[in-house]
Amino acid sequence: MVAPRGNHPAMRWPLSVPVLSDGVVTLRAHVPGDVDAMTEMAQDEAMARWTAVPVPYERKHAEDYASSMMARLWDEGTSRGWAIEADGRFVGNIDLRGSGVLDVGFALHPAARGQGFMARAVRLVVDHAFTEGIGEVVHWRGHVGNVASLRVAHATGFTLHGIQPGLLWERGRAIDAWTASIRFGDPPVPRTRWLDDVLETERLRLRPMTEADVPRIVEAGTDPVTRQYIAGLPRPYTPQDGRAFVHATTWEAARGTQASWTVADAATDELLGHLALMRLGPPDPGQGEVGYWMHPDARGRGVMREALEAVVEHALSPEGLDLRRLSLWAAAGNDASNAVARACGFVPTGRETSAEALGDGTLDDANGYEILR
Repeated sequence: MVAPRGNHPAMRWPLSVPVLSDGVVTLRAHVPGDVDAMTEMAQDEAMARWTAVPVPYERKHAEDYASSMMARLWDEGTSRGWAIEADGRFVGNIDLRGSGVLDVGFALHPAARGQGFMARAVRLVVDHAFTEGIGEVVHWRGHVGNVASLRVAHATGFTLHGIQPGLLWERGRAIDAWTASIRFGDPPVPRTRWLDDVLETERLRLRPMTEADVPRIVEAGTDPVTRQYIAGLPRPYTPQDGRAFVHATTWEAARGTQASWTVADAATDELLGHLALMRLGPPDPGQGEVGYWMHPDARGRGVMREALEAVVEHALSPEGLDLRRLSLWAAAGNDASNAVARACGFVPTGRETSAEALGDGTLDDANGYEILR
């Protein structure tokens, strides 16, 4: 719902700020009473990591933002910024920059996260931009790895495009960005299914990958066996490479093109391996391809067989991913990988000669398998 109070072009801030509300969150002009909560929000560790707020952040920065900066931007017409209010209290900021082609930016107080407030705020400002003729498209740009911000863009109907290297300039350095957009007429609901289901077995918990897994990913990525059967791994394999791998799995899960799991010990949550369903979605949404690797100290314990059995059941179940077919390819010389496929009921479909590139620069035959619902 849009309540255009005081939005006459001749009016100046704060009377020029339209009040927007959906009954749960209200977007309004900033007031002096917001400053303390804004300061707390900007001093949060996540804000320092994912935004360009000054570090260290002081109360004077919030005072300037809430009054001088907001007044100037609204009066110039170059940016429209609102305070987000829920349950009668300040919970965050949101702004639209530009005209015609717009950018949206937002931040939420730590105490207000996980309650859906930001998705509501984004829907309000996007609707306002389109219905008032301010813009035809709204772009979202977030640091690669900012999963919370990505979830908001996904939930509010933005089409996820990809990674733009060096798109953001913050604190004297170029930062890669995830990008997305929404156009006039697009419904404000998710365009894809975010594939982040958690599966559990007797010994294991299969969950989305996180940056906490990076040290174990690096250990696996530097293991000679892993390097032999996953050609093309960076040399050396660094924590930066591990984080990039985690971020890539998150992005593809959000796009609905790949479901990835950390195969974790149910008791300790320690990474034991990785399992993925790849090539999901168009052109054939009924099938996917399985891939997996193990941490060296988890091999030989039947862990991947147990994990793959759970994933197959989830993938082929109508209550899960509702696929009809899974395929799997393994280098002919990778005895462990072939054994897992056969133990989980995958049926051999053939052998391709010299089709699998190995880490030592040689080629191996590739064994194909499938399992049908």
